[in-house]
Amino acid sequence: MRLPALSFAALVLLLSACQRAPAPPKPGNGDYAAQTWVLPADAGSMAPDLVAGPGGRVLLGWINRREGRRNALQFASYSEADGWQSQPRTIAVGNALQANAADTPHLLATPDGALWAQWVQAQPDAAGGTDVVLARSKDGGMTWAQITRVNTDGMPTEHGFAALWADGSDGAGIAWLDGRGKRPAPLHGGTDAHEEGEGDMQLRANRFTLDLARGSDAVVDPRSCDCCQVAVAITSRGPLLAWRGRDANEVRDIATARYQQGAWSAPRIAHADGWKVEGCPVNGPALAARDADVALAWYSEGSGQPAVYLARSQDAGDQFGPPVTVAAGPNVLGRPAVALDARQVWVAWLEQTARGQRLQLARYAPDLSRRLQTITLATLATRGLASGYPRLLADDGGAWAAWTDVDASGITHLKGARITR
Repeated sequence: MRLPALSFAALVLLLSACQRAPAPPKPGNGDYAAQTWVLPADAGSMAPDLVAGPGGRVLLGWINRREGRRNALQFASYSEADGWQSQPRTIAVGNALQANAADTPHLLATPDGALWAQWVQAQPDAAGGTDVVLARSKDGGMTWAQITRVNTDGMPTEHGFAALWADGSDGAGIAWLDGRGKRPAPLHGGTDAHEEGEGDMQLRANRFTLDLARGSDAVVDPRSCDCCQVAVAITSRGPLLAWRGRDANEVRDIATARYQQGAWSAPRIAHADGWKVEGCPVNGPALAARDADVALAWYSEGSGQPAVYLARSQDAGDQFGPPVTVAAGPNVLGRPAVALDARQVWVAWLEQTARGQRLQLARYAPDLSRRLQTITLATLATRGLASGYPRLLADDGGAWAAWTDVDASGITHLKGARITR
């Protein structure tokens, strides 16, 4: 694994290559419409991340994976005024960098102007062992001078499925699934689900300063589901985590905890679905927050059929109201994404079709009392987990979406949409 640095000449070339995207036309009926958002990622790209950057910019991250090449973690910055502000920049490159549609990398912009990146890296000489890796850039992503392993146990087992958030003005918090209490089990490569070994997967969290000095690990949940994504949102009362729990009877409902006054609260089940499943469904929750308002979306089969649910909290995640059923039926794949603005709650999810998959998007009133609109964002050619997990981001103008599709040759491509009215 190496972290590339850009020369002055390369920087000039990047800045001169800016693209300006035309503003999408606005529909005249008050509804929102999705317009193609052309992304700068090359063919072979997958596992997108979509986060807010400084100055109203949108940061897009992804893994570039092509046969015969080393995997590369890349990102680019976009604004509606200027379009893509550079060609893609590379954060890290190497054969150890894991390209997995389920365990995806994450970006973070902190108030001091630093950028952070998290990814999963294979352990040397440890079949199936992975580490959570964290890096930061003090110059807006031009150079990534430091790298550290988040987990320090040195165990040849799985660590991953991380969530990343700003901690104060210049630090980062991170939570991850940690397999140090498990006997290692082999991982299926690429986009397949993970096998579970014996023992318990833990959810752990820690904090890092700008110089990557670490705090003390905290065990948020001593027994979590093994390979479902962890989600985070910043509320007015601190960061809120959501993940799939796992009790002694193999019931795997969504749990939450909040960091407040220097400690994590005890895990609390958001809604008792009662979904008992012997293996990990690789289908984690999604979170979004505005002050004390929180939206939580998740997949479950607790009702006897696949379904995506959406629930709201008005007290920063202490309690969630009764869930709304977003979609239900045998074709629902889940993998939800959620976003929140002053006017509505956005939720996206995937469904199976006869020829592939369909990416759906719905808008709800802020109190979830009614569905305002449903949009089919895309029809995908792919099946299974190759489509990964869509990303969703809201702003004052509407929403942004990014996802993965596969062409007829089996090569992955990143796709995007801007949803406005």
